Amino acid sequence: MEQYVFVRLHARQGEEGAVEEALREVMGPSREEAGCLSFHAFRSMRDPRLFFIHSQWADADAFQKHAELPHTVRFLERMDALLDQPRDVTRTEMIE
Repeated sequence: MEQYVFVRLHARQGEEGAVEEALREVMGPSREEAGCLSFHAFRSMRDPRLFFIHSQWADADAFQKHAELPHTVRFLERMDALLDQPRDVTRTEMIE
């Protein structure tokens, strides 16, 4: 079953540029993964420190593999130093 993942990231004051750069760097490798159906990053228009990732995965195994890949692990470690709030990750399924 396909999974849709929403991630909320809130940058520390002054780290907005670093968060955006890290997002740009992780998008390409993530999109190339076999189980990735889509991967997009967004920035809030009202709060420039607030970012979101929306991704779609073929199934739970594809997302789990993504979470363990070196580019994802590096991204998450980098985010931990750039955020002022814990990242919020929500795995969902579509209601049809």
